[in-house]
Amino acid sequence: MSLSKNQIKLITSLQQKKYRTKHNLFIAEGTKVVNEFLNSSFKLIELFCVEAEAYSKVNNCTLISSEELKKISSLKTPNNVLALFEIPKKNKLLNEGLIVVLDDVNDPGNLGTIIRLCDWFGVDQLICSKNTVDCYNGKVVQSSMGSLTRTSIIYTELLEYLKNSELPKYAADMNGENVYKITLPKNAILVMGNEANGISKNVYSYISKTISIPRFGDLQQTESLNVATATAILLSEFKRN
Repeated sequence: MSLSKNQIKLITSLQQKKYRTKHNLFIAEGTKVVNEFLNSSFKLIELFCVEAEAYSKVNNCTLISSEELKKISSLKTPNNVLALFEIPKKNKLLNEGLIVVLDDVNDPGNLGTIIRLCDWFGVDQLICSKNTVDCYNGKVVQSSMGSLTRTSIIYTELLEYLKNSELPKYAADMNGENVYKITLPKNAILVMGNEANGISKNVYSYISKTISIPRFGDLQQTESLNVATATAILLSEFKRN
């Protein structure tokens, strides 16, 4: 079955956030990523594949050619399957455990990696400012490698959220206390800032304590760590404590 012009138009439009919001749909691509979503609670709308046998038990499956897959894929090298899933309803905010908060993280690769880190370290909820990159951006979906199915992500007004939460709030800061020399609580909020500007001043007003990852190199000329790398180290320390 060939793709219609309307199908191609819809699918390619979902590469933009405004159309994902309008249609309440997002794209997942590649065998591993699509299979993760198929085995989750996410609702499949339609699946397009070049190998029908692999998805013979999937409803709403359409067999297409490799050339047609290239027309609708955002990948340089499309990987056999592309699927449309419904964006789920907003989850309830948690107020216990370790919660990661992102203040205007803009890079899709960073967000995807942080989602995977939350999944790895057992962080059930990731809170994002409304200016943080959309978690259903194609690059985020790809780089999260299925962890998006297991991590609750909520976009909200950070100031209101931080104001109303009773959990202690920790912020990653170059001038903060050495994270290796303090005891970290089981229930807390870890705030990570924008790649270029760090944490905004308004958000800082709600921070209980700033923590830093010390540099061990002799020259100590590295300006800072990538936000996803820093998140990995800090989550490891929270869990180790």
